[in-house]
Amino acid sequence: MTPRIDFAALAPGAYRAMLELEQYLASSPLPPGLRELVALRASQLNGCAFCVELHRRRAGNGGESGERLASLASWHTSACFSDAERAALALTEATTRLGPEGVPEAVWKEAAAHWDDRQLAALVMTVATANAWNRIAVGTGLG
Repeated sequence: MTPRIDFAALAPGAYRAMLELEQYLASSPLPPGLRELVALRASQLNGCAFCVELHRRRAGNGGESGERLASLASWHTSACFSDAERAALALTEATTRLGPEGVPEAVWKEAAAHWDDRQLAALVMTVATANAWNRIAVGTGLG
C-alpha cells in the first residue's frame, strides 16, 4: 500500500518522539516477547495490517511459536497463554477498545495480580504506543 503522506518527513518531531517511546519501552521491565504480543493484539483489534505483520515478524524472530501467534486472536479460550499473559492481553483489549466504563476494575486488578507497578506502567505505555502507531499507519494509508 502506498502511504498518503510521508509522516516521518512531514512531522519529524512527532516521529522522533514516537521512536523515543519505542526506545523507552525496549528498556522497560516488561518482557520483550510480551511487548510484541500486546502490540500485535492491539494492531489486530485496530485493523492495522502493516503493524500486524511487523509485530508478528518480530514476535516470531524473538522465539514466539507459530501456534501461539495463530492463537492470539482467540487467546480467551486458547491453552497457549499463561494467566499473566491473559491478564496483559485483557488489559490490552480493554485499553484499546475503551468502552463507556473505561478499563474495568476487575481487568486492572487481574493485571496487577501478575505484574508489578513498573511493569503495569510499561504495559499501559506499550498499549498506548501501539495504538498511536496503528492510528498513524491507518490514518496515513500505510496500514
